[in-house]
Amino acid sequence: MTQSPMARAATQFEAAFGAAPSIQVQAPGRVNLIGEHTDYNDGLVLPCAINFGTAIVARRRDDRTVRVIAADYDDAADTYSLDAPIARLEAPMWANYVRGVIDDMVRRGLPVCGMDMVIAGDVPQGAGLSSSASLSVAVCTLFATLPGFGHLTPIDLALAAQRAENDFVGCKCGNMDQISSAAGVAGHALMIDCRSLDVTPVPIPSNVAIMIFNSQVTRGLVDSEYNTRRLQCEAAARHFGVPALRDVDLAMLEARGAELDPVVLRRARHIVTDSARVADAAVALAAGDLARMGELMAASHASMRDDFEITVPAVDELVAIVKAAIGLQGGVRMTGGGFGGCVVALVPHALVDAARAAVAQHYRAPNGEQATVYVCSAAAGAGACP
Repeated sequence: MTQSPMARAATQFEAAFGAAPSIQVQAPGRVNLIGEHTDYNDGLVLPCAINFGTAIVARRRDDRTVRVIAADYDDAADTYSLDAPIARLEAPMWANYVRGVIDDMVRRGLPVCGMDMVIAGDVPQGAGLSSSASLSVAVCTLFATLPGFGHLTPIDLALAAQRAENDFVGCKCGNMDQISSAAGVAGHALMIDCRSLDVTPVPIPSNVAIMIFNSQVTRGLVDSEYNTRRLQCEAAARHFGVPALRDVDLAMLEARGAELDPVVLRRARHIVTDSARVADAAVALAAGDLARMGELMAASHASMRDDFEITVPAVDELVAIVKAAIGLQGGVRMTGGGFGGCVVALVPHALVDAARAAVAQHYRAPNGEQATVYVCSAAAGAGACP
């Protein structure tokens, strides 16, 4: 039987450091049901934390040294002192997420101490399920267990993790991934207002599974078009004289959109319409209206494909295959930053096997691989473990 990430990390910790860990924390990954790239435009999103995540086991040190081992990367290690400036590495990238969080805490004057830690996780890498946010939030959660940190709320932890990704790692992501991981509620999606940071749990019907299909088309946010899309959105907001595209509605866009560069107009139209779809989806999901969710998710995918241009042909094909299998009884769309990664579907339990079989029969990635399928549940957010 495969060990859990927590058990794997604990085993490796004792082997590496010769003692049992005294602190254990976890932070889940997330899947976004609808509302893509709307977070950094101060809009609405509807993600949920999932039962795949990052585990960290650790023990405080008496000195100012940090020693980190990544159990999932052939036990690669990173060691540095808190008394020297913390530098960004060219490689390995995982180490920068840990370094970035610690650097943020040091700069804010928090009482960070030396630490031995081992990290393990089961969030698929590069698939759009926020393995990076899960890692960053887990590191924040670890240090928040220490004396002197005061009471840090889930939002506090999420924003610290976001700062680390923005300022240290160099990915100008929004705050959705981190808030989802830090503030998740079991059995619920979260409607997040990315401006006010209000979080509203939305119940997911008990007869519905969250299916995630990894297209096997890998992508990397930092090296992708992600930052370009953000700049285009910011340009559109400046044109309308507003802080963010959150403040533009469809009527305004239709009245003055011709003034924009055609590509920037399409980017803005996706953001404006997808944020509106989130509000409608929260109502539909709470009511258990899967047919309406299907309509909204289909419209969101079309918008990502045609206006935001972040899907790829293999992902479009995968969405079509799943939709044909579930019909009007559920919804499916690409999820994540784009250019590959995963497809998410809300599927009645009775149709899970049919959706899985259809994908196994009809889908192959460009490299010939089959999609990997995960059947998930909405999980609780980050926290310490006994």
